[in-house]
Amino acid sequence: MPRKPKSIPGPSRLSIILKDLNKEPRLSLTGLRGISLTMAARNDHFGARHFVKEELTRIRYANPQLNVEVNKRPKTIQDLWTPEMVVEFEDGAKTTIDMSNKWSTSIAKELMDLAGGDSWKEYKAAAQAAGLPILPGEENERLAAAKKRTPKSNPRSPENLEAMVENMLSSPERPKTGAAAILP
Repeated sequence: MPRKPKSIPGPSRLSIILKDLNKEPRLSLTGLRGISLTMAARNDHFGARHFVKEELTRIRYANPQLNVEVNKRPKTIQDLWTPEMVVEFEDGAKTTIDMSNKWSTSIAKELMDLAGGDSWKEYKAAAQAAGLPILPGEENERLAAAKKRTPKSNPRSPENLEAMVENMLSSPERPKTGAAAILP
């Protein structure tokens, strides 16, 4: 007789992957023949790399007929090329999307605005009217942009250093405690 499990197993790995691939909004594209991405193989182009990992899998699942090509090229510090996505429409027209210094959600929104069709426009309008993020993870992009806008004071600025020196000179010497009190 088989043993009874002591705990109820959680969801399977496949069910978790399918749940992620089918989450709203469905990223189905219309009128496209193919997408070609070019980016660094490692250590650069982080937004593009996250787009490939997070959003491109969902796009590929929703559009099985779409020809998707990802070119990861080696890049050194001296190289100055930027990641880009070439979108080819069914009529032969091509559009290039620059992916440098963008979040994966920004890249996905730009692609969906370009070829998402009416269902994307309806979903986007409904999400904006409800005050919800358009894509999951977009709230992190907003937080990062807000942090970037607020200037931070530099602790090594001349004003701060002068104030620190004045504070050290004007404050009375504190009594030594611990090991410092024992040592000469």
